[in-house]
Amino acid sequence: MKVKVIIVALALVLIGTGFSACGAAPQRETLTQISTIDAILNGVYDGVMTIGDLKQYGDFGIGTLEALDGEMLELDGNFYQIKADGVAYPVDSKVMTPFASVTYFDTDSQIELPENTNYQQCQKLISDALPTENIFYAIKITGTFSYMKTRSVPAQQKPYLPLVEVTKNQPVFEFTDVAGTIVGFYCPSYVNGVNVPGLHLHFLNTAKSAGGHVLDFKVKEATVSIDNTSEFNMILPGPDSDFYKLDLTPDMSGDLEKAEK
Repeated sequence: MKVKVIIVALALVLIGTGFSACGAAPQRETLTQISTIDAILNGVYDGVMTIGDLKQYGDFGIGTLEALDGEMLELDGNFYQIKADGVAYPVDSKVMTPFASVTYFDTDSQIELPENTNYQQCQKLISDALPTENIFYAIKITGTFSYMKTRSVPAQQKPYLPLVEVTKNQPVFEFTDVAGTIVGFYCPSYVNGVNVPGLHLHFLNTAKSAGGHVLDFKVKEATVSIDNTSEFNMILPGPDSDFYKLDLTPDMSGDLEKAEK
């Protein structure tokens, strides 16, 4: 199975299979990403695309919103913003995102998680179930959790601080006996600097009233649905963005580890 990497300008110029001249969305087995994780680590939080435009690229995904205003999650075509108060809000189509990953979710395989499985153990179970670790996967975990720990981040003001500085004071939320859905992706190791290698997950409770970036959990009863996603489409910020001025040569994996955990 071959991974296709397509990089397009902000104007969404036609490049490669899966696009039409009128700007149609990529095929269903495509992960579309806005900007890069290293841009976010460097504090490039200005919006690149509206949520309304992002929606044409998928019905499932995660990211953040302009000025790093909370954790963003898309489930069944609906976008939610988990702000620094831990509350989930619907997202207006005109709001912009500086970083996001979305796809159309189709279940290719499923695994049942044993009771008391924690986040670290879940990562291994998912890795063991993948046919290869060298493509992308959309990951959806639905069920009940005896414990869920999440975080969000407050909106920032310019001059923006790097992400690792923002997360030093991140609000953390803990839930017990909570039902809901975990949404996210498994990315291969070679995308270091582009996206988060391994699992990157966000949570939304069943009431769609709370959630956040997943830090830890313990399963009561849950099913993992996996969508094999073998094409990758990247949309980078335009020439007026601070992205064009960045030095992206340093390895920022250490900062990513601190920010994600």
